[in-house]
Amino acid sequence: MEIVRYSSFKNPESDIQSFYNWVNRLQNHTGRAYQKLELTTALGKTLVWKTGNPDSTVKLVIFPGFRTTPLFWDLDKGLDYYVNDFDVYLIETNGQPNPSDGNSPAIKGLGYGEWASELLDKLQLEKPIIAGASFGGQICMKLSMFSPDRFKAAFLLNPGGIQPISLSWKNIYSNLLPLLIPSKKNIATFLDNAVFHKPYHYLDPIPYSLLLDFEHLAITRYRDKTQKPYFMKGEFEKIKSPMYLIEGEKDLLFPAHKSVENAKKFFGTLRDSIMFPNVGHGIETYRPVHEEVAEIIKKLALKGS
Repeated sequence: MEIVRYSSFKNPESDIQSFYNWVNRLQNHTGRAYQKLELTTALGKTLVWKTGNPDSTVKLVIFPGFRTTPLFWDLDKGLDYYVNDFDVYLIETNGQPNPSDGNSPAIKGLGYGEWASELLDKLQLEKPIIAGASFGGQICMKLSMFSPDRFKAAFLLNPGGIQPISLSWKNIYSNLLPLLIPSKKNIATFLDNAVFHKPYHYLDPIPYSLLLDFEHLAITRYRDKTQKPYFMKGEFEKIKSPMYLIEGEKDLLFPAHKSVENAKKFFGTLRDSIMFPNVGHGIETYRPVHEEVAEIIKKLALKGS
């Protein structure tokens, strides 16, 4: 696998410690401990968090969105719906603001799919369920293209790649503002306009503060060189694995109805698409989504498929 980009924290020692301090704050909020695993992969060191029921035969692997962490799934204690019944692995994707090495492959190749397959091998997971939000959904699709029989099914939550990013003025403004002037006020504007949909989809003060602090760390302390998600037009026929599409109707980055339309048109293995009204792009912070996904996974486990 060719490494084409390298991202890094500006001051790795202190910035990575800030990351771990943030994780400790999240653990205090959720009352849940995340076991840390460090694996050596083609992209260097990859950090994996483990939680849930280690005796469960159902293994769930979660890939995060761009400039996020898979621990966002627990900001509103969303992992409550998984940890009793599933063995859960949360992947800190290389090239993102986390302690994994900053190496990343070409986004338009199969490098991330190869890396994801290697991760499953290293974790000794034979046929897990995989899930990804936003950019994590694109990684799930890349894994399907690289090795379609490597997992039982994939859950794509507001995934990138099914359509181009929205060029609406509100979306462009909300995304660029915190990058150009990375104050917490401007990051909050991005979160309120592009990630959530108030008052229906929002976070209480403690998890919101955690999210805001993480994004401030990611934007101000991480030199992001990783190539960005792209529209995978012409590649969908290579996706052969069962797919479940989970959409927030108010997704500003990737408008939900177009994603559903494209998935139904291009995915020959689409098992279902579910739309959550009044939910924004940050769908992984919305507890009802996790309740629904967990129930579908339980049914898949009962069917043995």
